[in-house]
Amino acid sequence: MTIGFIGLGLMGGSFAKAIRSVHPGTVLTACDKNPSVLEDAVLDGTINTAYSSSQVKDMLGLCDLVFVCLYPAAVAPFILEHQNEFKRGAVITDIAGVKVKLMQDLQSFSRSDVDIILGHPMAGSEREGYTHARADIFKGRNYIFIPLSTSKPESLQMLKKLASDIGFTRSIETTAEIHDHKIAFTSQLCHVIASALVESAEDTEITAFGGGSFEDLTRIAMINAPLWTELFIENKEDLLHHIEVFEKSLKHFKTSIENNSSGELKQSLEKVRTRRIAMARLK
Repeated sequence: MTIGFIGLGLMGGSFAKAIRSVHPGTVLTACDKNPSVLEDAVLDGTINTAYSSSQVKDMLGLCDLVFVCLYPAAVAPFILEHQNEFKRGAVITDIAGVKVKLMQDLQSFSRSDVDIILGHPMAGSEREGYTHARADIFKGRNYIFIPLSTSKPESLQMLKKLASDIGFTRSIETTAEIHDHKIAFTSQLCHVIASALVESAEDTEITAFGGGSFEDLTRIAMINAPLWTELFIENKEDLLHHIEVFEKSLKHFKTSIENNSSGELKQSLEKVRTRRIAMARLK
C-alpha cells in the first residue's frame, strides 16, 4: 500500500511517523508547501518520497490512501480541484475539526471509483509543525469517522484497523451534524474558555502564584490562531449554543458565591464531581 499526505505539519507528520513505526514496509509519500519539511521527513526516514505542490498530481496517481491534512476551509477545494487525479480505487480521508460544511461542499465530488470517508482524530498539541510531530501522539485517543452515503464498508474497516494499529483505542461512527455539535463542546468551547481565562489575567506574572490548576486549564490557550479562528467561525451556531449554556452555569456559581449560599454551592460542587466521575468511566 502507498499512503500519501497532503500537508506534513503536526498532524500529517504524526500520522506518517506513527504509520512508519508500526508498518515499516508501507510506502509513505507527502506533499507540502515547505521544501525543508519534506527534506527533513525524507532524511529522518519518515517518508519514502516527497513532492512539491506543483507535483501533487504525480503523487495522487500513486496513492491507495490519501490523508488531506489541511486547514478545514482548504480540504474540500483541494479534493474537488484534484478529483480527477486520484488513483482509481483510492480512499480519501481528512482530519478537519468541522464536518457539516465540508460534507455539503463535497456533494459535487463525482468520482464513483474513489471513496471518501471523513475523519477526525481526537489528538493534537499546543505546538505546531513537523518539528513537533510524534509517533505516540495518538496513543489512547478516540478517532471519529463520518462516512458518506457512498462510503464502502471495507474502506471504513481499513481505516479503523489502521487507527487501532497506531494507538487509537476507540473508533466512533457518527453523522456530520452530531460530530459538529459534540465537538463544539468537548474541543472548541474548551479552547474558548482557556483563551478567555488567559485574557482575563490581571498580569503575566500571576503564574508565580499558581499550583498547577491554571496551567492545566490553559495549556490549550497556546493556540494556533488561524486554525482555531476557522474552527470557531465554521461551527459558530453549535459553539455559541454551548457558550450560552456555559454562561448560565457560570452565572449560577457566581450567584451562589455572591449570596453566601454555602449549602447550594456545596450541593452543586458535589453534583459536578459525581458527573465528572461518570464521564471518566466512558473512556
